[in-house]
Amino acid sequence: MKLTYTLLLVTTLTLSIQAEMKCESGKCTSGKAATVKKIPAKPAPADKVKTTTPPVKTEPKKHRTKGKPTVKQLFNVLTTRVIKRSTAPQQVNYGFIVPEDDRVIDVVAWYAGYVVELYANKRFMKVKKGQKLAKVYSPEVYKAKQDYLNALNFNAKRPSPAMVKGSRIKLELLNIDPKEIRTIETSREADKFTTIYAPADGWIFEKKINKGSAFNATKSLFRIVDLSRVWMEIKLYTSELGKLNTLEHFQVRTDGIDKSFEAYKSILYPRLDPKEATATLRLVIENENNLLKPGMYATVHASEKAQEHLLIPRTAVIRKNGEWYAFLATEFKGEYLPVKVEVKPLDNKYFEVLSGLMDGDEVVNSALFMMDSDAQINSIY
Repeated sequence: MKLTYTLLLVTTLTLSIQAEMKCESGKCTSGKAATVKKIPAKPAPADKVKTTTPPVKTEPKKHRTKGKPTVKQLFNVLTTRVIKRSTAPQQVNYGFIVPEDDRVIDVVAWYAGYVVELYANKRFMKVKKGQKLAKVYSPEVYKAKQDYLNALNFNAKRPSPAMVKGSRIKLELLNIDPKEIRTIETSREADKFTTIYAPADGWIFEKKINKGSAFNATKSLFRIVDLSRVWMEIKLYTSELGKLNTLEHFQVRTDGIDKSFEAYKSILYPRLDPKEATATLRLVIENENNLLKPGMYATVHASEKAQEHLLIPRTAVIRKNGEWYAFLATEFKGEYLPVKVEVKPLDNKYFEVLSGLMDGDEVVNSALFMMDSDAQINSIY
């Protein structure tokens, strides 16, 4: 009896425990609404909390792109502005420095004689006008001096102005220096030696006599070159001749000299070099301190009259299918709008903008190959 009661009690407890476990798991079928225990959600980290405050929009300073396809670049892109500047288109040519024709002087004795003393005894000496070059003896000149002296002495006793004038003219026609003629008049003596003087400032480029040399009236004794003004002969291709009348300013530079020289257009030679098919333009240069020397190779930068142009760096445009494009900065950071532009070369750094951009527009200045690749992938242009 006790064993039966014990078994009944154990069975009852087991059933009660199972019922409680079903109720806890939400499977209680007693007819009462099951109580579901809610576990509070773990609070989100502060950096991930979403806010419903609308972002503040700033006034866009760049071009709007509503409805226009743009190129996106998320890395830093260098930009530049389209600027308006007063410039003069330039072209660069090359040539050589040569002496000016009328500053090359040949020193010639107008009589025959012999060199007694040579003062200008070295080539490339610099001489001044009136400086002694050589002392010579000429029988012809000595006789002419004696004739003049005799005319002066005779005129003192019996006035004979025609005789004095004739003998003086003979000395002048022999190219005797006026100082020597006056010496005869004051000293009443005829020096048997005659001095040859430098007719102009310059450098002795040629010396064709030595001490003791004989010479005649046709022989050049010295060649003196005045370098205070020189020429530059530059080569022009036939395609450049059309712009020649528009060129106004010429700046000459050469290696080894820090300063530049202003040059003036002189003449276009009326013939072309048949080997090179080039024309020659002569420029005139005031050669301060004789810095420029004949034979120097020089560069000339020729420019037109200054005009106002809209400029863009050459690196800021790219050519595709015969058209030029620039990438215009938009109001959104990292987005750039491809714009077709018309440009023409101005110099080796800038293009002149003819259409497509305005003064102050901001465009991409570098990494155009990346911009172009992105645009082609997206078929933007």
